[in-house]
Amino acid sequence: MTDVINAPTETTRGAAVEFRGIRRSYGAAHALDGLDLTLRQGELLALLGPSGCGKTTALRLLAGFDKPTEGQILIDGKDVTGVPAAKRDTGMVFQAYSLFPTMTATENVGFGLRMRGVGGAERKRRADELLELVGLGSRGGSYPHEMSGGQQQRVALARALAVSPSVLLLDEPLSALDARVRVQLRDEIRRLQLAEGITTLFVTHDQSEALAVADRVAVLNGGKLEQVDTPQEVYTRPSTPFVAEFVGVMNAIPVHEGAITVGATDTQKVRPESLLVGGAGGIPGTVLTSTFLGPVTRIVVTTEVGELIVDAVSRSGLPGIGDATTVGLDPHS
Repeated sequence: MTDVINAPTETTRGAAVEFRGIRRSYGAAHALDGLDLTLRQGELLALLGPSGCGKTTALRLLAGFDKPTEGQILIDGKDVTGVPAAKRDTGMVFQAYSLFPTMTATENVGFGLRMRGVGGAERKRRADELLELVGLGSRGGSYPHEMSGGQQQRVALARALAVSPSVLLLDEPLSALDARVRVQLRDEIRRLQLAEGITTLFVTHDQSEALAVADRVAVLNGGKLEQVDTPQEVYTRPSTPFVAEFVGVMNAIPVHEGAITVGATDTQKVRPESLLVGGAGGIPGTVLTSTFLGPVTRIVVTTEVGELIVDAVSRSGLPGIGDATTVGLDPHS
């Protein structure tokens, strides 16, 4: 996980963004219910939450594709609530690549510049520069159907950056890609965002994406903001039960004097990596499932206090399905 709070630098050209008391209602339903949220200049803020929580609504309002029922949106201190999308200094990358099928990669990247009256030579120079930046310097003459999904999304990202926006909006840009490409492009987006210094709102329902790339994570639930903090704080110190359950996996465990105790009234929420299997002094149980996840093995153990989920460092000698074992708290966690 990354914990990099970007202070404005000479390369930071992004603008601060404010949502002030934003409400967006559709009849009696509130997609957003009094959203107060600030994006700092040059930071990447991930807006995280389940489907229907209001995160895409917030992004559309910032982009100018929709208008709030109540409240204000400010970019660089200026109220843009009623400003049309075309007149806001933002760039957007959609979940669907939304490339023009009859245009080459170079032409797609230069499209926004063409709309702004930039001459052909300068458009091509900027497009070539950005395609090189996203690793597609040799694909400028290719059409969308000749490129993979990951390559198309890189072109879409280059197109959004071409107009040098002060705010970059990413609407679940990785969800249509396979796992390996998703991780590669996720890291590429972060690298480019840091290099360009653009204030970025990254909308996602994928907690691993949010924790991996964001300076801060804002968790939405039912149109309300649950928590805004660094990825580490959101994961290790969730401020509400919803955040604790949504971001990662939690065990609800009865604890007394630092040990798992049957009948204890003090219930604590504990992450799977904060539990140990097979140690002395733990509560006895039987392994229900064991799933190899690479660096860790996720073990579910049936005990008197319920099923406990343990993430153990993958190694030989771990208990297997049906084995008797114990589960205890990691004293170093």
